[in-house]
Amino acid sequence: MPIDAAKAIAAEPRSTEITWDHKDVQLYHLGLGAGSFQGKHSPATDPDELRYTLESRLHVLPSFATVAGAGMGVVGGLSAPGIDVDLAAVLHGGQAITLHRPIPVRGRATSTSKVAAVYDKGKAAILVLRTEAADADGPLWTSDAQIFVRGEGGFGGDRGPSARVEQPDRAPDHTVERPVREEQALLYRLSGDWNPLHADPDFAKLAGFDRPILHGLCTYGMTLKAVVDTLLGGDVTRVRSYATRFTGVVFPGETLRIRMWSGPGRVQVSVTAVERDDAPVLADTVVEHN
Repeated sequence: MPIDAAKAIAAEPRSTEITWDHKDVQLYHLGLGAGSFQGKHSPATDPDELRYTLESRLHVLPSFATVAGAGMGVVGGLSAPGIDVDLAAVLHGGQAITLHRPIPVRGRATSTSKVAAVYDKGKAAILVLRTEAADADGPLWTSDAQIFVRGEGGFGGDRGPSARVEQPDRAPDHTVERPVREEQALLYRLSGDWNPLHADPDFAKLAGFDRPILHGLCTYGMTLKAVVDTLLGGDVTRVRSYATRFTGVVFPGETLRIRMWSGPGRVQVSVTAVERDDAPVLADTVVEHN
């Protein structure tokens, strides 16, 4: 079998040194649309947006963990011992981040990656690729990427968890819309995800899309920013964890409709594409906070 689950899980973790500074953080935030939120009179100079764009006021949105150090831990995990898959069969199925403390604007850390689990879904396999980052002061974050690999199931392994987060049976407490700029994928990819699926129309057609699609992790970051700005007073340090399941694509030029349900210490979220009759984009999405 292309996937040897026992070998993959038993493999030694891989460690690498990563660094980042204010320019990496600002570029990431700009890739999420910071400074361009439509509906504000002067979004680029709005004090709420300057926290994401101006180095003298800068804070770090926790989803930056997915791109810190060029964010290629997932690619490294796909080359781990016991893993031999066709990248064309790979989809990013879900993402979760746990914050151990706020991410500094400038940092140097050790990033350690391993295959934490391999699940057998019958016609597909799911790899859980875990990355832990720590600096001289201790742990910073733990990131779990769930990678869906078509055609690699059926090896008799554990099916893994299948619980879904049930959407509240009431109207959302808040609904906001966030436009995706036409060039947003081109800007976001400068943070480290160079997959031509997000820039090259010919490659996108080979993958079955009529045009390039937005990075799922860009939607992921845009959604967290909307929650922080809408419900957490713009305070990124309140976020404790953030998890989602990717259920559909977004095309540049579309609009995200982000619905939020508030509860004690948590916000449940769903994200849809406005222009395609609220086609699902993110589901089972929860932000836990202080």
